[in-house]
Amino acid sequence: MNRYLPLILAGVFLNAAAQVCLKQGMRAIGHFDFVFGSILPTGIRVIGNVYVLLGMVCYAVSIVVWLMVLSRVDVSYAYPLLSVGYIVTAFAGKAFFGEALSSVRWAGILVICFGVYLITRSA
Repeated sequence: MNRYLPLILAGVFLNAAAQVCLKQGMRAIGHFDFVFGSILPTGIRVIGNVYVLLGMVCYAVSIVVWLMVLSRVDVSYAYPLLSVGYIVTAFAGKAFFGEALSSVRWAGILVICFGVYLITRSA
């Protein structure tokens, strides 16, 4: 199963890239409220934002990659590896958006890393 790890990680990184693109797109759009009068104008701005569109494309490709993964490996092996996405997006948030990584978040990242290590050793 470890031979499919690059495919799994490709799906994880595409998913993380989608999150980063969507965040950048929404930073450009700004805060909005879910009220009837703002649905159409906000929807048009969201649909027309290049980062949001790029994020959606990344999601679509990640779904195709994930379907390939599920056709090859046990879901009990592959699905927990999606948690690597938490690590990638935490670092991306810090790098691209200046988000804080507190000591508690660092501890969580280390726990996730250890869990991923155990899962990959069990294959």
